[in-house]
Amino acid sequence: MAPLLTPSDGRLLQHRSFVAFWLARTSSGFGFQMLSIIVGWQIYSQTQSAFWLGMIGLVQFVPSLTLALWAGHIADQFDRRRVVMAGQVVEWVAIVLLAWLTWQGDAHVWVIPGLIFVISCARTIESPSMISMLPALVPKSILARATAANAVSGQAAQIVGPALGGFLYAAGADVVYAVTAGLYLASLMMVLTLKYEQAPPPRTPATLATLFAGVDFIRKRPDVLGVISLDLFAVLLGGATALLPIFAHDVLHTGPMGLGLLRSAPAVGALLVGFWLSRRALTRNVGMIMFMSVAGFGVATLCFAFSQWMWLSLLALFALGGCDMVSMVIRGSLVQLDTPDEMRGRVNAVNSIFINTSNQLGEFESGMLAAWLGAVPAAAIGGIGTLIVVALWMRWFPGLRHRQRLENS
Repeated sequence: MAPLLTPSDGRLLQHRSFVAFWLARTSSGFGFQMLSIIVGWQIYSQTQSAFWLGMIGLVQFVPSLTLALWAGHIADQFDRRRVVMAGQVVEWVAIVLLAWLTWQGDAHVWVIPGLIFVISCARTIESPSMISMLPALVPKSILARATAANAVSGQAAQIVGPALGGFLYAAGADVVYAVTAGLYLASLMMVLTLKYEQAPPPRTPATLATLFAGVDFIRKRPDVLGVISLDLFAVLLGGATALLPIFAHDVLHTGPMGLGLLRSAPAVGALLVGFWLSRRALTRNVGMIMFMSVAGFGVATLCFAFSQWMWLSLLALFALGGCDMVSMVIRGSLVQLDTPDEMRGRVNAVNSIFINTSNQLGEFESGMLAAWLGAVPAAAIGGIGTLIVVALWMRWFPGLRHRQRLENS
């Protein structure tokens, strides 16, 4: 019997365009994480107001919700590499302006959210095009490994980026913005060097039918619908990480350092598992592996909910992050491989809306449940709900449950 995971025959480093793509994603990812942490610190130090912190979140959320479908249409109508380049040029210019205005002392409280809004709009437009390029950069047989390697860079950015930004902040916010601008410029240079060939798509005007074509495609493909909806509801119910400050203070009785360890544990688990998956090939039973990893996410959430010991909580969060990485790699690969190239932009745009919405609503749901029932019951309900979702989806999407390979052949 063939093993579930085997060393892949292809080497990612042999594909120079993928290496350029990965370096671009890594550079912009680190830059964005540094930007996110520094903007909050700068605006709060100026205003001492939670309202303005909320405004930073709002100006990032609105474009991701309102422009995503347009971004998907653009990704399927125009050269994706040029769309990414245009988006990153706009982001780079806005960051350079932040650095200049901060250095000059003219970064007024209304200027920062305005420029972050511009960056968020450009990032929303760029994202579906960037994601949709990946399947054309590597053979199908190693797409899952490429997806895992891409996810590893994202996790590394989440772990190191904020800390690096905080360290550099001692030299001034303008220095952090300047370094961030340098990272975005490096990303832009990498995008310029990668070779990406896209068949010229037929140009069609943006109508409601074309904008919502991604939704219609997902609805007609059971495997794609199952994967995306599983992610939506599992994340919606499994938002225990939003309650970490309560668990750190009231349950585990630890301080800020302990909270920092708790926040890092899922990312560390995801990073290590992602690195492993980037060197191994999934060969069979990918549907069941995905379902079991989501179930593992639910079990880890339950263990965290009832843990009274710091070591066990860290272990549960580490396992939670690892399970999430396995399911994320399989889900991402399945969506990319089951979607024709001319539809990838719009499908990825719809997927991004679901992911962003489920993350934000999941945190809201966990917070409301915790306020009503307490943090431990809220986290436990989330873990049980995730297990119920897995059981229902295995019954409702039998084709996905029996799927053997990532390639639908």
